[in-house]
Amino acid sequence: MSQSTQSSGGNKLVSSDQCASLLQKLRSDCPLVQCITNYVSMDIMANTLLAIGASPAMVHAEEEVEEFVSLASPLLINIGTLSTPWITSMHKAAAKAQELGKPWVLDPVGAGATSLRTKTATDLVLSYKPTVIRGNPSEIMALAESICKELDVQASDGAQKGVDSSHSSDHALAPAKALAIKCHCVVVVTGKDDFVTDGCSVITVSNGHRVLTKITAAGCALTAVLAAFVCLGDPTDVTHVMKSCACALSVFGIAAELAVKDPAVKGPGSARLHMLDAYSSISIETLSQLAKFS
Repeated sequence: MSQSTQSSGGNKLVSSDQCASLLQKLRSDCPLVQCITNYVSMDIMANTLLAIGASPAMVHAEEEVEEFVSLASPLLINIGTLSTPWITSMHKAAAKAQELGKPWVLDPVGAGATSLRTKTATDLVLSYKPTVIRGNPSEIMALAESICKELDVQASDGAQKGVDSSHSSDHALAPAKALAIKCHCVVVVTGKDDFVTDGCSVITVSNGHRVLTKITAAGCALTAVLAAFVCLGDPTDVTHVMKSCACALSVFGIAAELAVKDPAVKGPGSARLHMLDAYSSISIETLSQLAKFS
């Protein structure tokens, strides 16, 4: 099966043509993405959003987060560098997004590594019902276990060490489905293959390159791209949310694939820079040839 055929017919929920339409809409709408994120990811996240066609706003002060949610299209919350004031801001922003019916995306960085991280992510999910949760396999497994414990239902083991994943994405698919069902959201697990699930349906996205594992905060930047895509339609429409997440994953992965083909790329540092350039060169034809959905 050719890549073009695979991308067009590999999954009934999404196609390369739909992905191209969403990317064009993103570039046209230039959504304002409010990012409450960690110090490590701010630079790469902001530059990635700009390169793909969105507008970033790194707004996390407790005194202004609620006001800014009213201005932004989606909200992104990333718990990478936690502190008590930031946790307060996260709760205020998520509550405002829920009140206004705006999509918000949670990146539970390091969930399972410490009780503070796990509790913060769990409280945000149960209190404010994110549109999307995106994490690596270990984070998703740990969060699913914590949520199930809070809801007093059975969960599989989800041990997590540090902020890097110690499990493969397919190992986390069952916990991801359970998490999606219990929390009425879409869950994205990223790894060698990426999975998007609402608990029933699954879209597999197979774009990307191993160099991404060597670029600090690449996953954080990806979550911001997910937020930018999700806000392009109705956040209560699960089909739209799943399709948007799959398209964001594919576009992000294709940018990495294009970057490493450049002769000037010698390692993760130069790959990171060339990824930013690659976003503008992603066309309908590129997506048709390279997008891998199943």
